[in-house]
Amino acid sequence: MSDIIKLLPDHVANQIAAGEVIQRPASVVKELLENSIDAGSTDIKLLIKEGGKTFIQVMDNGKGMSPTDARMCWERHATSKISQTEDIYQIKTMGFRGEALASIASVAQVELKTKRAEDNVGTLILIEGTEVKKQEPAALANGTAISVRNLFYNIPARRNFLKSNPVETRHIIDEFSRVALANPNIAFSMYNNDEEVYALKVGTLEQRIEQMFTYRTFEHILAADEQTTIINVNGFIGKPEISRKTRGEQFFFVNGRFIKDAYLNHAVVNCYENLISKEQFPFYVLHISIEPSQIDVNVHPTKTEIKFEDERAVYQIIRAVVKKALGQHYHVPTFEPASDDTFLNLTPNPTFPGSKQGLSQENTGRNGSKTPFRQNAFPESKSASKDWQELFSIMSNKETVGKSSTFSSTTEQQLQVPTTESYSVNIFQLHNSLIFSQTKSGVMIIDQQAAHERILYEKYLQALSNHPIASQQKLFPKSVSFSPADAQLLKEMMGDMRALGFDINELGGNTFAVNGVPAEISNQHEMVLLAEMLENYKQQSFATLNRHERIARSLAQKASIRKGTKLTLDEIKNLIDELFACAQPNYAPDGRACVVTMKSEDLFAMFK
Repeated sequence: MSDIIKLLPDHVANQIAAGEVIQRPASVVKELLENSIDAGSTDIKLLIKEGGKTFIQVMDNGKGMSPTDARMCWERHATSKISQTEDIYQIKTMGFRGEALASIASVAQVELKTKRAEDNVGTLILIEGTEVKKQEPAALANGTAISVRNLFYNIPARRNFLKSNPVETRHIIDEFSRVALANPNIAFSMYNNDEEVYALKVGTLEQRIEQMFTYRTFEHILAADEQTTIINVNGFIGKPEISRKTRGEQFFFVNGRFIKDAYLNHAVVNCYENLISKEQFPFYVLHISIEPSQIDVNVHPTKTEIKFEDERAVYQIIRAVVKKALGQHYHVPTFEPASDDTFLNLTPNPTFPGSKQGLSQENTGRNGSKTPFRQNAFPESKSASKDWQELFSIMSNKETVGKSSTFSSTTEQQLQVPTTESYSVNIFQLHNSLIFSQTKSGVMIIDQQAAHERILYEKYLQALSNHPIASQQKLFPKSVSFSPADAQLLKEMMGDMRALGFDINELGGNTFAVNGVPAEISNQHEMVLLAEMLENYKQQSFATLNRHERIARSLAQKASIRKGTKLTLDEIKNLIDELFACAQPNYAPDGRACVVTMKSEDLFAMFK
């Protein structure tokens, strides 16, 4: 029997290895940006087109490469960062394994332009699928520029798995944001389809946060700084009131490298207990400085996970730093006694409604100061007693609650309220949240919020398919601004938003003009409405829901009536009628029950 084990060809091995490092266009952006940082750059530019599928370019003003290094950097495991095993545990740079450029070159068409300050001319190299097509001298500026075209052009199956352009753009923006927050001492700029997305200047971390998150000002964030013998922590955390429903604004950096660590995240979130709801996540950007020998960064191909030598100590320090920041800066409102110029003394001689006699003069305390409380605010006088008797006599002339003071199993009781219609006990609202309706066999209980979500969900699905909703125009258009990632998402959804009744136009950059909204939600703040809708949309599952279902569910969750909302009798009846006109009235879009029925026998059995 012949031998069956053999070595893979280099181009096949490179493509397999590329699958670990280059998962999507954002992976290319991450590796190229980190290489520019390692090159000592102070100004880095990123240009992408069509979500990075057709074009990605990173330009920097770093130290550049010699002709020999420019050729060697494309070989697998060619690196200048380490030379022996021990060096791995002293890594202070972003990349070190020499896999990134080789992996990129194996699945794309790449052009490299680089020049050192001491060289008269630079080097130009063209590579396609690991094959060097051209290498020649060229007149270039100092630094390096790498262009990546037609990613996965030689692996069509892999290219087909890429998402839409806006989705891939959002992933690129996420990677760009992480690198930019890790290096506020470097100027960054980003262009998407020749349109400027970011133009970040050199500054402090606080200034970088304000540049990137325009809706996060110094009033919204708290400084968190501490130096210990184990680690140094510096950064900013968000006040509880700016917490959001997604984790997108949570950043940990260890020695300048972005990491994901659920254990350390718990240390931060735990400090916000009882300050925010369980569905919310706090904002934070925390930089951790630690000796490289106490961590291992070589545990994940993308280096987003690391191991700490003493993880529990790091956890306790992070927790203490965040608690200290919240304790020092998060002020709780304090009570201040009323003074002479408060609203309590605006009326010289206040009178009790219905009485003919004014309240007595204010009492004074032991120190002679006036107190806002009056012992005889309700004087027990004959005059007051007469007033109360007159009040009760007036009430007695009104219609009473029922015709009889006793309950009858055969007589239907009617409750009179100050409206034009009587309110039947057959249908009533409990705690302004649940609707009870009597049926032949028992009682039907409806969750008003879940029911309204189901009604709106099916209405919005029809609007997205072929029945657009009319828009309620604003008297004055409102301008709203979002983060670049959310702005890209809103642009992706623009056509569907118009079908739902939103009249939105782009004003350039990340700003939009809201000219109209659906009529039933016209009384809500535009910025809050759109921001929460985008958050809900991002939380929906990609796997189980299509695009229209996710949008319809997101808006239905935001636009539905809330628990605690008082409804009139007509509104209750309309809600019930519309619910049972739905295709699936029993359950809300997220699976919650809309209707629960209980039989009379079961109710009576509770009382034996």
